[in-house]
Amino acid sequence: MIRTVVCTLLSLALVTLSGTAARGASATTWDWPVADPHPIVRPYIAPETPYSAGHRGIDIAVGLITEARAPTAGVVHFVGTVVDRPVLSIRHPNGLISSYEPVTSTLTRGDAVSRGQVIGEVQAGHCVSICLHFGVRLDGDYVSPLNYLSEIPRAVLLPTRAPP
Repeated sequence: MIRTVVCTLLSLALVTLSGTAARGASATTWDWPVADPHPIVRPYIAPETPYSAGHRGIDIAVGLITEARAPTAGVVHFVGTVVDRPVLSIRHPNGLISSYEPVTSTLTRGDAVSRGQVIGEVQAGHCVSICLHFGVRLDGDYVSPLNYLSEIPRAVLLPTRAPP
């Protein structure tokens, strides 16, 4: 009897967790917001709490082409200056908002953007060399943009030793 209850509870927990994980994963991958190559010069570092230190996005080195592009379709949510940097953000379906800084743009709030459309020009000032800070929020919480970008191979856990 206890075994049945435990198995039922574990099954319910797995169904709940898999639904949550699926909501955070993208059904289709996004394009990178800058041209190839796109080396990450600073990774996403999740904060311990909403107000803790962290790095709420990734910094991508930008080469000669400094255009920022929409990684997928959406609607411009914000264009303006935050502290001392030009910022643009795009609202996407399923509670997602992507943000780009420092990016200057001629777009305005409410403009529709398509996948791959130029959304602005990456400016100097965030990194030592020119880079784009690219962030993603899911229902208001920052998540790693790598969860949505194409060309990122899934991690595969391998055994540490051969089976007996």
